[in-house]
Amino acid sequence: MPLLTNRKKSIIEYLYTAECEAREVVKVTDEYPDLTIEEAYELQDRLLAHKLKDRGTKIVGVKLGLTSKAKQKMMGVNEAIYGYLHNDMLAYEWEAINFAELIHPKVEPEIAFLMAEDLQGETITAEDVIRATKYIAPALEIIDSRYKDFRFTLVDVVADNCSSSKFVVGSKWVSPNAIDLENIGMVMSKNGKVEQTGSSAAVLGHPATAIAWAVNELGARGKGLKKGDIILSGAMSEAIAFMQGDTVIAEFDGLGSVSMHCK
Repeated sequence: MPLLTNRKKSIIEYLYTAECEAREVVKVTDEYPDLTIEEAYELQDRLLAHKLKDRGTKIVGVKLGLTSKAKQKMMGVNEAIYGYLHNDMLAYEWEAINFAELIHPKVEPEIAFLMAEDLQGETITAEDVIRATKYIAPALEIIDSRYKDFRFTLVDVVADNCSSSKFVVGSKWVSPNAIDLENIGMVMSKNGKVEQTGSSAAVLGHPATAIAWAVNELGARGKGLKKGDIILSGAMSEAIAFMQGDTVIAEFDGLGSVSMHCK
């Protein structure tokens, strides 16, 4: 990587401090409107390196964002984005999530892929992804943008590691060949009331297609997925906000359920 400019150092510290202190800040592009998407991914990498050094955490996978065509249209873009999952983001169904550590969180239902082998390249297909996957499982991703009112540009959200915060993976793991990945239905409820329904088809038509896109993007930057990585393939519905005392459950056809509770 090239040496960091003072501007990039300032942005990294700005976003890292906001996350550590669980407070919202104005978006980066308010001060630096000329930032490019390539610079945003570099900032994401540098922010990750700062976290790994400061917290001693490690990368456990990748998450995708903007995998819905409707969301892409809303953002005025024509492709998805990706960020990284760290081991300290992993939450568990049996442990309540502490709202005091968050800013304005939302939760969205996703399908998690567990990689059976490394996968890297720039011509990877959905079929390659399925062959390299050991299991899939139901998952919830908690997104929590550091930006005020959850408002940002594409560049802002990429630099902020795509609003990553926490994720929960369900206990049922299924071979990707044992289920119709293209047509998995989902119902997400909060406190017993149905809030969202969705389908895996909302994830770029097929979640493995979305992951193939991410692998090819990573490949163009000399990176890839590793054996044992967990990949969150993208939201199957709109995210919903939650507060202290709320319980969210997402039920998936053929995959069982996954839940979270906030204290």
